[in-house]
Amino acid sequence: QVQLVESGGGSVQAGGSLRLFCQASADAYCMGYFRQAPGKEREGVAYISRSGSTMDYRDSVKGRFTIFRDNATKTLSLQMDRLKPEDTAVYYCAAGSYCSLTPRYFPYWGQGTQVTVSS
Repeated sequence: QVQLVESGGGSVQAGGSLRLFCQASADAYCMGYFRQAPGKEREGVAYISRSGSTMDYRDSVKGRFTIFRDNATKTLSLQMDRLKPEDTAVYYCAAGSYCSLTPRYFPYWGQGTQVTVSS
């Protein structure tokens, strides 16, 4: 079992930055961030493996978002720069044994944190 507690998020104007944090209770091979906007399906944003050798981002956030992982403190973070209104969603931290941008491969989830980007 891996428990995930998220922090960060909030409201920002377009072009601004936010950073999300996720504290895990145990180690997991892969950790990632997903998001879900109202009326839409949950989608993968980014993931990173334990060693950091495997990572990926969805195309729409490449060059704007950066995922970080600190195995010593079991923390994950997502730096989000040049935010756009279409980035508005509830963001979830997730952990599992397989890296993918597909949510169903992750059995452990945080409670979610709201990110709102105004134009």
